[in-house]
Amino acid sequence: MKQITYYAMPISPWTYLGHQRFCDMAAQSGARIELKMMDLGQVFSVSGGLPLPQRSPQRQAYRLQELARWRHALSMPLNIQPTFFPANGMAATLVTVHLRDTVGTAAALIFLGAVLKAVWADELNVADEAVLEQLLIAQGLDAALVQAAQNEASKAAYAKDTADAIAAGVFGSPTYLMGDQMFWGQDRLDFVERTLAT
Repeated sequence: MKQITYYAMPISPWTYLGHQRFCDMAAQSGARIELKMMDLGQVFSVSGGLPLPQRSPQRQAYRLQELARWRHALSMPLNIQPTFFPANGMAATLVTVHLRDTVGTAAALIFLGAVLKAVWADELNVADEAVLEQLLIAQGLDAALVQAAQNEASKAAYAKDTADAIAAGVFGSPTYLMGDQMFWGQDRLDFVERTLAT
């Protein structure tokens, strides 16, 4: 079975734009997804990346144009300047990791997709635990998982995922790894699809 390692973080618009397409693509090809959640701040610190507020005005302006283009190209709901962005994604990340390690990757991927949609389409604050609880309930899961995810095992797993990302040379979200091939960004999903087909 083919395997794709999927490095993500829960408040990236690019991850939102590619998440469901990627999940569908993997399912259609019968590939297994290994989901890893990373601290993009740590990844940036060793890869030369900058948090959005520290980027030049030119880069910030171009980013908004690109988001609008992709919103139109994919016909996806997307607020390019959502009310609750940037948001603290730590709780959402830990719930995703906890779900992956206790319920399974499929549930974690669905939850991650819901978190991304909450930020970029639904104008919800994913730093609010009540919002995360509602996303879990909508998935048929226990709202208590928000608190259950605040454990040392999930925090250690998140730290390991981040260390793995750095060791693999990852520098942004989303990143897809297949063997020695790295694909950065949802705009490279066509190459992921071609690689899956070979």
